[in-house]
Amino acid sequence: MGEKEKSFANPPLQGKKMAYHKVGADQRAQYLDSDDLQATSLELEWDMEKELEEPGFDHFRLDGTVHQQVGITQNTDLDLEPIQPSASPKGRFQRLQEDPDYVSHYTRPPPKSNRYSFCWIFKLFFTALSLFILGVLIGYYGHVRCPPSPPPPPKPSDPHLSQEILKEIQAKDVAQIYRDLIQLRGKEDRDIAMKLLAQWTSYGLEDVQLVNYSVLLDLPGASPNTVTLNSTGECFYPNGQLCSKETKMLHSQDLLYSYAAYSAKGTLTAEVFDVQYGTAEDLLRIQNTANVSRKIALLKLGRLPLLYKLSLLEEAGFGGALLYVDPCDLPKTQNLSEKAFMVSLNGGGDPSTPGYPSIDGSYKQNRSNLTSLLVQPICAALVRKLFSSPEKAGGNEDCEPLELLATAEKRTVTLEVQTQPTYKTMSNVIAYLKGATIPDRYVIVGSHHSTLGAYSRQQWAHGTAVMTAFIQALMRKVKKGWRPDRTIIFCSWGETVFGKIGSYEWAEDLKEVLQRNAVAYVSLHDPVRGKAVLHTIASPSLQQLATEVRKRHNFTCLGQDKCGEFNVSSVQMQGDSDYFINHLGVPALQFSYQDSTALETASFLSEALFPLHSTISNELVSSFSLHESIAKLTGEVILQIANNPVLPFNALDIALEVQKSFRDEHLNLDHLLTMANALRESAQLFQSDEMRPANDPKERAPTRVRMLNDVLQSLERNFLVPQVPPGFYRNILYRLDERTHQFSVLLEAVEHCKLHQSNETLQAALSKVLSSLNSAQVSFKAGLNVFEAALLGSK
Repeated sequence: MGEKEKSFANPPLQGKKMAYHKVGADQRAQYLDSDDLQATSLELEWDMEKELEEPGFDHFRLDGTVHQQVGITQNTDLDLEPIQPSASPKGRFQRLQEDPDYVSHYTRPPPKSNRYSFCWIFKLFFTALSLFILGVLIGYYGHVRCPPSPPPPPKPSDPHLSQEILKEIQAKDVAQIYRDLIQLRGKEDRDIAMKLLAQWTSYGLEDVQLVNYSVLLDLPGASPNTVTLNSTGECFYPNGQLCSKETKMLHSQDLLYSYAAYSAKGTLTAEVFDVQYGTAEDLLRIQNTANVSRKIALLKLGRLPLLYKLSLLEEAGFGGALLYVDPCDLPKTQNLSEKAFMVSLNGGGDPSTPGYPSIDGSYKQNRSNLTSLLVQPICAALVRKLFSSPEKAGGNEDCEPLELLATAEKRTVTLEVQTQPTYKTMSNVIAYLKGATIPDRYVIVGSHHSTLGAYSRQQWAHGTAVMTAFIQALMRKVKKGWRPDRTIIFCSWGETVFGKIGSYEWAEDLKEVLQRNAVAYVSLHDPVRGKAVLHTIASPSLQQLATEVRKRHNFTCLGQDKCGEFNVSSVQMQGDSDYFINHLGVPALQFSYQDSTALETASFLSEALFPLHSTISNELVSSFSLHESIAKLTGEVILQIANNPVLPFNALDIALEVQKSFRDEHLNLDHLLTMANALRESAQLFQSDEMRPANDPKERAPTRVRMLNDVLQSLERNFLVPQVPPGFYRNILYRLDERTHQFSVLLEAVEHCKLHQSNETLQAALSKVLSSLNSAQVSFKAGLNVFEAALLGSK
């Protein structure tokens, strides 16, 4: 090989020679086959530089001056022509072995493609395994740490849900709320309203509002009103005490608030005539024997509304009235013969804005006197002193009604009445619990928080405590995701004692909305007045619901008296339900506990507000079991009205109540009876064809239910008459008291005929009743026609 030959360091291979021969293009063609064409050149080539670095090739050398044995041009330099991909499985260079016994010590490494494929598969497998393990860990720890999703809230109409809410109401909770409220005794109404607003908000009610109105109140004057007996010159305060500085100091509050709000002011000296209860017979008796013009009437409370009796006195020509409560009309447990009292002569609302709300910018009328009479309440003891009527022995056990003898000497007295009309801002507390599915229908729940000096009596706190306890129990369920179907509005009214001013102003302010959306009014006005009888007042459409709810609760009364027989009646009720019944035609309901003797005595005695700090016994207040009963009874009624798909109103009961009201032997009511019978037939058809299918879940269609509820909601509006005597309900479905069964407007018309010897008033009253019956009949038929049209349209 010449002088350029060098020895290799590897002894076993000394003398051996190896060269690489470049294969020409024509020689490479013979190595091409189909498999080689499918592989890439980079995968099949031999990397010469790599091979030289492998063990066993350390002592080979490139023969740059090798002899051309195959006819290739000799070149002393390394052939550096561009390397082209080789189709030969042996690569670009062909190895020539000079020694036939050559044995290669080099083992060919696997192709790069195989190594890359294995690595890629291994990485892919490892990545997938890692992701799988990571997913398992996330799922496990996420399931352990995250709380399970809460179950869906129960349906509002679920009866078990109502029972769960009612179980949350406990007597101890009502007692605690009551004790917190009476701590505010002596505070202004606004202070109490702010307390309620904060308390209801703390329970979770989101929309609680303080609604203010500027209203005209007739407050006591600087000095107590007095009655002076002219024959002796003795001056008396309303409680029977002689006028003196000492008495005035000792009984300042009681004396100041013994007055008639919105009475005429001034001084009147005149003879006194005993008119007993002020009925038509009583007035006829007096008018037939004496001239009563500008005289003073001695008038008992009870049997008829006070405003109506005063209107008769005005009509007869009297100039003043001394009011008192006969001890024989009071329950045996109450001895109030030496107690004067307060009354309000306001039929309802702000007197300065009659018929419209007292909002900013409203025109204020000068109506501080709502009667031309000077009216003053006095105690029964003063009646005896003025007219020399000694108290009979035996008390209430052997009671004889107070009455002036016809032969008794006429007494002249001087009556001095002073009050102070004042504009004042009053506050209502209104809280909304929005309905889930029918939020545009309202169930209104009302109590009051108004106080009046010594006349607060803590009585207002009973109803407010019951309503607040129900709110507390209800909101515990709301916080868990439940809501009623219909909106419930909780209301605490202000200035109720002056004539239901708070409820009137709010309802007048929202009259258009309430006429369309108000469904029912549930009253909690003074719900605990005794302990013996559970007294229930309900509009005819709600009587069945009240009866069913009462039967599901086995409540007992306190003391030795047992609960009297349960009954439901539609009579005029106390409190702030007035506007909703008589102006909106909204069905109303009220549960209350009373003493049995209170129901047996004269009605309308509740119009007198006595200055007692509490008329409820300590036994009753300490137990609060009756409060718990009222809360649960009222709460179930509220929940049923708010949640039942079909309003729980009974249309047939309205027709039955109308039929009972025509049981009068003294009037020829044949035509009205015929109308009442037709109304009953329509109500029966409505009840069977519409109410029953709608109450069946299988036949209940949403459109049908909505139309049915609209008809039920508006039924009692047909019985609103335009004008009634003062103190009477415009809704003729409500009777005066438990003893009467006829429509009150017809009874009054009969009495009016006795005074004026004319039947014009009676004919007008009959026309009003007839119009109401006809309107109800049309309403039933229109409802049935709408349903028939809807069914035909759906086919």
